[in-house]
Amino acid sequence: MADNQATVVNQLDEQEARWFAVYTRFRREKQVLKYLSERGIQAYLPIQSFTRRYTRKIKHVQLPLINCYIFTKITKQEYVPVLETPDVVNFVRFAKDLIAIPDAEMNVMKRVVGEGIEIDAQPGSYQLGDEVEIVGGNLTGLKGWLVEAASDKNFVIELENLGYTLRMSLDPTLLRKTGRRASDRSKNNRQGSAGFGWSLL
Repeated sequence: MADNQATVVNQLDEQEARWFAVYTRFRREKQVLKYLSERGIQAYLPIQSFTRRYTRKIKHVQLPLINCYIFTKITKQEYVPVLETPDVVNFVRFAKDLIAIPDAEMNVMKRVVGEGIEIDAQPGSYQLGDEVEIVGGNLTGLKGWLVEAASDKNFVIELENLGYTLRMSLDPTLLRKTGRRASDRSKNNRQGSAGFGWSLL
């Protein structure tokens, strides 16, 4: 009888270091970063800085962009040492596949970190399916399209191989409409704030 079982994909490479996402124990992301660095393993923890204003004080806080996530750039030989690192739970898998994260997606995430813009501006005349480009701030030049309606004026950045959707607030005045996807022209043209799905054009 033929074996119909799907082959598990493993994108670790003997020579080329590639990015992978790793689960950590709750609130242990910074400690895992320290442990990995001490072992000489390249790691990246996206941190966002926020200013919280209270009645009698201002507090500056730094929080992981994604709870219980850290990213490592490793070869196959470093796989086990990462798993043996204290407070590491496991590698992030998709189904059972161990999928590398493209450098382009990691670079987008690094550019996103630190933006954290919170605004009250109205989103203007953008519609679902509009192709847009960011024309101001650290994310200048990134292109994508508005993909979902939202009431909180957030733009959604979809990065395929992270397994996560990153949300951030952007001033609509930092956007420039560059076109419209043909497949969306016949869809609902509801105006308002919308999600932002990156095509990495």
